[in-house]
Amino acid sequence: MFESAHKRVRPFYSPPTLVLRQAASALYFGFLIGWKKLPHWLAKGPRTLPTAAGAIGMGCIGFPVHPVWEVTNACNLRCRQCHASSGKPLPNELTTEEGKKLLDDIAGIGEFRMLALGGGEPLVRPDIFELVAYARSLGLEISIATNGTLLTLEMAKEFKKMGVANIAVGINANDESVHEQITRVPGSFEKTRQAIYATKEVGMNLQFNTTVMKENREAIPGLLDLASEVEAQIVLLYQLVPEGRGEEAMELSRREYRALTEMVAEKQKVSRAIIEPTCSPQYWAYLMKRKGDKPPALEMKLARTLFKGCVAGSGLCYIKPDGEVWPCPFVPLSGGNVRERSLKEIWYESELFRSLKDRERLTGEMCSQCRFKYICGGCRGRAYAHSGDYLGDDPLCFLYSTTTPVP
Repeated sequence: MFESAHKRVRPFYSPPTLVLRQAASALYFGFLIGWKKLPHWLAKGPRTLPTAAGAIGMGCIGFPVHPVWEVTNACNLRCRQCHASSGKPLPNELTTEEGKKLLDDIAGIGEFRMLALGGGEPLVRPDIFELVAYARSLGLEISIATNGTLLTLEMAKEFKKMGVANIAVGINANDESVHEQITRVPGSFEKTRQAIYATKEVGMNLQFNTTVMKENREAIPGLLDLASEVEAQIVLLYQLVPEGRGEEAMELSRREYRALTEMVAEKQKVSRAIIEPTCSPQYWAYLMKRKGDKPPALEMKLARTLFKGCVAGSGLCYIKPDGEVWPCPFVPLSGGNVRERSLKEIWYESELFRSLKDRERLTGEMCSQCRFKYICGGCRGRAYAHSGDYLGDDPLCFLYSTTTPVP
């Protein structure tokens, strides 16, 4: 649909380098958890791994390091948990030309090789194909996060032709009543399922995005079964953080959070998808702690290299539709606006982002002292939502430990 006259300003990673860099994380993760389907997942590497664009390490929102651009606040659904309170577009969203300038800035930051486009619902933006084409011309791998209700087979084919690496479909449960109780739009479940099968039919990398809350907690095992059944390659399980329309009453308790973590680890053993708990950095520490109170020093060093825990502001920046740059969707604080400062300046020089890149600056009594703080670090969004201190303690942590400092 859109052909770009622009040349890529930098090359992609060569496939062998891509596979080696990312396979290291997956292999160690598979070893820790006893992932029986890891060979099956790696066999799809040429399709799956570009989503992470050469990253080493796993964090609480997929593979660091990458930006997310919320291209619009407009959405055709009214999901109960929406952190952005999406519905109507903001009056001052970035224009097409401003968006292209932002994409130039993103491409100019060496760490950023993959870009996720979300919303709101990105497919309601009229220039979405033009923006994707421009981003691809700059050498960026693209993931599109959509609720799926607007994604037709023809659109999926067009995105595949343009070289989009990943379609992340938001689904709350493999159950129509549960899903639509959350989306509050009748008929949305079937349209979302059609998007899943359209993505699968055209041979694109398929990802599930799900927010876990009290309303769908019991439906999550069935949803993970569906992901394996349709051969989704990635599942991001967001734990609800009370921001936007998400309310504290919807949030899991500490006991429920631990049970979720234990269930996910068991499901992972037989899943065809890699399941990544999001806003749940304790997951990586949990995997290490299962090895005993004193995991071998060499393994702790390896885990510290490969498991990044919370990546808010350190491995992730979140660009709002009006150009404000947040550390993540659940830390609603701005390091600057791309209309006024370059993204590169915000990413490297703003005090907000610099503080989040240094875990020695954590202020909470638990998180600052925990031996797993470099593997986990606590959810910064949950800390902010509950205390107003984004460097404070994660109130739902069930693993706090100060014994035997990390080597």
